[in-house]
Amino acid sequence: MDKKIKKGMYGYRDAHKKRQILLVSLFLLVIAALLVSRYFITWKSLKNLVTISAILTVLPMANLASPLVASWKIRTAPRELYDACRPYGEKFPMLYDLIITSRDFIMPVDVAVIHPTGVYLYCPKKGIDTKAAEKFLNEMLTGWKLDGNARIMTEKKNFLTRLSTLKNVTEDEDDGSAPHVEKLLKSLSM
Repeated sequence: MDKKIKKGMYGYRDAHKKRQILLVSLFLLVIAALLVSRYFITWKSLKNLVTISAILTVLPMANLASPLVASWKIRTAPRELYDACRPYGEKFPMLYDLIITSRDFIMPVDVAVIHPTGVYLYCPKKGIDTKAAEKFLNEMLTGWKLDGNARIMTEKKNFLTRLSTLKNVTEDEDDGSAPHVEKLLKSLSM
């Protein structure tokens, strides 16, 4: 059984953050080891090679560290929210703990519900421009030739009320787009 928490599963943000911290720490150790070993090397060419290796190792470490820094304060959604949403996961696809990014914003999405009537996202971050974020998501959905009807809710009560009003998806209503929407949302998430 695969125990790894994958993107879209509950607990992903914290698990991903731990993996990123481990990888960045390993890179820092390698860089420190290279720089320390430089002082014990007497052969000038090898000393230069070790220095260049240390410098080049910083680039992949920075690529790992930059998303970590950007999402440092964003934690996994509260367990109560997950417990409240979990029963609906049997009715239609749901994604948890996404951090959707664009050129203009970083938006933590605690829960995303994929339904034939639309994509409903709960973002607890106050002060986000929901209209601009919805426009971005709808453009991405239509760009993938999907229905562009994403709605972002910042109030948990409104989101849970909307979730409770969604009807089960019948085979006639299922247009087969849910896996594509799921793939798109995961690709937009860090």
